[in-house]
Amino acid sequence: MLRQLASAPSKASRLAVRSPRTTASATAPLFQTATPFRSAAATATRSRQALSAARWYSSETDASKAEAAEAAKEGEAAGEPLSAADAATLRKDLETKAKEALEWKDKYLRSVADFRNLQERTKREVKSARDFAITGFAKDLVDSVDNLDRALAMVPEKKAAAADIVEEANQDFLNLVDGLKMTETVLVNTLKKHGLERFDPNGDKFDPNEHEATFMTPMPDKEHNTVFHTQQKGFRLNGRVLRAAKVGVVNNK
Repeated sequence: MLRQLASAPSKASRLAVRSPRTTASATAPLFQTATPFRSAAATATRSRQALSAARWYSSETDASKAEAAEAAKEGEAAGEPLSAADAATLRKDLETKAKEALEWKDKYLRSVADFRNLQERTKREVKSARDFAITGFAKDLVDSVDNLDRALAMVPEKKAAAADIVEEANQDFLNLVDGLKMTETVLVNTLKKHGLERFDPNGDKFDPNEHEATFMTPMPDKEHNTVFHTQQKGFRLNGRVLRAAKVGVVNNK
């Protein structure tokens, strides 16, 4: 009996040594008081990770769906032919835009042409105003030139030479004639320098733009419509006729 009681603890110890799992399971409740808190935190962490992953997957899925929809639309637009109504609408829009473009181009070209014409017209008007600003003064001045010409015409060159031979008393008269000639020459050259030029059409073809026929007479020895006599000389101001020459014209018809 005593031997059995003495051997009982040894057997219990051997059993405890041989089965540590049983011992650990028996003593486990003493050391598992904090496990519920750890499992709750782990569960919350896993749920947050799962939620973020689900959100990421959902956003990526939405983006991929939108891209797929756009690609499908582009594919449909590129691959499938337009309907007759859509083609007619597009054609009508293109024709309208082309017509508007042509209208704007025409307006632009007309504006450029008008501006260039305005520039040229302004240049001509400025040049004309500068060249013919003394028209009134020139018309008044030509009368003085005509008077000098008439004074010299009253003393022909033959009579002046005869007077020089006959008497020395006529020397003053000859000096007067020479002075008138010099005055006329200087005056005519000065007017020519400023654009006012005198012309004598004697022997030229009659030109109604520059000549004024005061009389006409037949002359068989001269060509028809030729100026044979200059009654009054004409004047040009910078190429424009200021006063037409008064002439006699041959009329053999």
